[in-house]
This record gives sequence, structure tokens and C-alpha cells, in this order.
Amino acid sequence: MERYQEIERSIIKKFRKDIWSKFVKAVKEYELIRENDHLMVCMSGGKDSFLLAKCIQELERHGKVKFDAHYVVMNPGYREENVNLIIENAKLLNIPIEMFESDIFNAINHVELKSACYLCARMRRGCLYSKAQELGCNKIVLGHHLNDVIETTLLSMFYGAEMKTMMPKLHSDHFEGLELIRPLYFIKEESILAWKKDNHLQFLNCACQFTEKMVIDEDLSKRKEMKELIQRLKKNNPNIEYNILKALDNVNLNCVVGFKKEGKYQSFLTEYENKG
Repeated sequence: MERYQEIERSIIKKFRKDIWSKFVKAVKEYELIRENDHLMVCMSGGKDSFLLAKCIQELERHGKVKFDAHYVVMNPGYREENVNLIIENAKLLNIPIEMFESDIFNAINHVELKSACYLCARMRRGCLYSKAQELGCNKIVLGHHLNDVIETTLLSMFYGAEMKTMMPKLHSDHFEGLELIRPLYFIKEESILAWKKDNHLQFLNCACQFTEKMVIDEDLSKRKEMKELIQRLKKNNPNIEYNILKALDNVNLNCVVGFKKEGKYQSFLTEYENKG
């Protein structure tokens, strides 16, 4: 058995409960992949996107729903050693990546560091959506996992004074006919780390040239704060992550002071006065 086959086998055997079953659950529960979909799987070079690619490959080969997938790596200006690591891992894991160049790092090289992350993220999204259209894809697949969802939710509450989360799928506002989906939605980061360690794999952590220049990045430090908070809460409640996720799917509008729908605010007072 080839090494990539052993790694594939570990996903559906050893990590079936923590990875494969949760991947399949998200795909089915949120109807993420449908018949004849054309997917563009976005690969950054990190552990999450490589696991995502392997799960999509397995589903493409053995799933009941027929679809096809492109495994795409955008190089925004990575250092040569980082590009080589991505290519080596793709060969090791038998993933037929398609790499394309962008000039994002150079384009924002003279931007103030505080604005660089925001601008980089916007430019990346634009490049990926354009690439998906070029390839004839109708869905962009991202590797955000459960902890990304929970941390984003807490950041919105604590620092944005707003209750919102990272959705399992959404329509593009600017590219008609394109959807974004997140099949790792139910998978904990600790499970991905365990899979990586068990298979002795090494992936990119952060290849950004700008965060390397920063002593403390505000957004990264806030996300780190959320990670540490969740770990503290888990000591008393091991199910804290899934409970937060479930709460987002179990909102009682009778006990909410106010909410927004399509940008319009609705206060509880509107219904309250009508019932008086």
C-alpha cells in the first residue's frame, strides 16, 4: 500500500468518528454538494486545506452524488521554500493541485501593516472567485473548521457587539452563480492536528510575509484570546464547542431583544406592543 493510501485509510478508519463522519454529516445536513456540481477546492498549504482535499477526493471517488473538483493553490507571492513544501505535500498525498500565481504580496507591500491583512483577504477572495469562474466551477470549497466557526462567533460578540457566525454555505454577493461552502464545519481543530501527527505530516503554518514583520497582530492576538478562553471553558464543560454551535442553530426569537434581517433592525417591542 502506498503511503498516500495509508493516509487516506486513516481518515475513514482510525479518524472515522472525529473526521470522516463529521465531514459527511456537514455535507448532507447543509446540502453542500449536489449532483453535477463543479467544485474548486481552495488549498492554502496548511493542514486544514490538505485534509479538506483528501475528504473531497474520497467523496468524489466513492460518494453517491456525482461531481468533479479542481484542487487549486493560489500563490500570492510565497517564498520558494513554502511553494516547494506545498508541491511536495501534494505529491505525497496524491492530490493533483493546480497552482496559479497572483501578485498580491507585491501589490500590498507598501500598505500600512494594520491595513495589509484586510486588503490581502479581499484581494485573495477576488482572485479565487475569478479563478473559479475561469474553471467553470459553481462552488468554492474552504477548509474552515468548527473552531474557526466558534472563535468567529465569540469575536463578533465580544469585539463587534453583534451576534453572528461563519455560515456553512453562502452565495457570493459579487459573482453571480457562485457559492462558498465549508464541509469541515463540524470538525474540531484538535482532530485535524491528531490526524496530522498520527501520519507524521508537516504543513505550512503561516506563510504570510506581513505577519512575520509584526510584533503583535491585533486580529491574531484576539483570535488567540478566544482559543485560550475555549480551552479554559472546556475544563469544566468538554462539550462547550458543540453547545455554542448548537445555540446558533437554536435561537429563540421570543427571548431576543432585537435582531437584523437583510440589514433591517427588528426590536422585540414591535411584537410586544401588538400583544398587549
